[in-house]
Amino acid sequence: MPFPIHRPRRLRSSEAMRGLVRETRLAPSQLVLPLFVCPGEGVRREISSMPGNYQLSVDELVKECAEVKSLGVGAVILFGLPETKDDVASGAYAEDGIVQRAVRAIKRDVPALLVITDVCNCEYTSHGHCGKIVDGEVDNDATLEWLAASALSHARAGADIVAPSDMMDGRVGAIRAALDRGGFRKIPILSYAAKFASGFYGPFREAAESAPQFGDRRGYQMDPANGREAMKEIALDLEEGADMIMVKPALPYLDLIWQARQRFDVPIAAYQVSGEFSMILAAARNGWIDAERIMMETLTSIHRAGAGIILTYFAKEAAKRC
Repeated sequence: MPFPIHRPRRLRSSEAMRGLVRETRLAPSQLVLPLFVCPGEGVRREISSMPGNYQLSVDELVKECAEVKSLGVGAVILFGLPETKDDVASGAYAEDGIVQRAVRAIKRDVPALLVITDVCNCEYTSHGHCGKIVDGEVDNDATLEWLAASALSHARAGADIVAPSDMMDGRVGAIRAALDRGGFRKIPILSYAAKFASGFYGPFREAAESAPQFGDRRGYQMDPANGREAMKEIALDLEEGADMIMVKPALPYLDLIWQARQRFDVPIAAYQVSGEFSMILAAARNGWIDAERIMMETLTSIHRAGAGIILTYFAKEAAKRC
């Protein structure tokens, strides 16, 4: 039989050729670096399970943000470690809270850098859950008031985008209403719309010191088995006023990123979470994989699936290689 006419290998013959026909291209502006801000001065405390990531005092955080901006990274997202925790998450919505102080400092010294704030309560509650505890469970509706107050305080501090991650029903609508009443109609909401009760969050809970003191978060975060429900959650958040949506984690849910991209005509983000990051580094340190190659391969897969925004702890390193 004659050889087939088509020879796809012709377009793989060199790096220049592969670059010319490459379908999916990452850019630094699509990446968001998560950062952890803590009390003190001159603090740069490495997170043991996330090598190369740190708990940073505000002054050190500003230095980090200057580097991030110089690399062309699109944004940072802030997580706070308060001086004290209590059962009403008061540090989350205090005007002088740790994230609020950090936002003001960044916008003063690195004003062109986009600042996203995570809106949740788990880092600020003494029990480690994402809302008000009533009869041993997180009370959905009572928690909305805390979330709205937090988002409004972040906007007052200068945040460019607020990102609720708690998975309470109705939180996007409550936050949108509070922002609009407060005169912040232009502040967009990036909703963690499909956030799963995942086993990939372990290193983050060390970084943010946010592990629940009892039970777990499966009563409000999504069941990993439920794809159709994820689409429903996204649709509901968009109806309530979300401007962008997020799927979290990323790699185990590439199919849902793809489905969301086909169904919803809004910017879609995906969070390559701490466990995904730490597994790659751990395997690389054992000599089993090439960390840089796997970093770029996984980020490309997330973008190829449909995420135009990627939250990743690899943001600085990836930006150097995009």
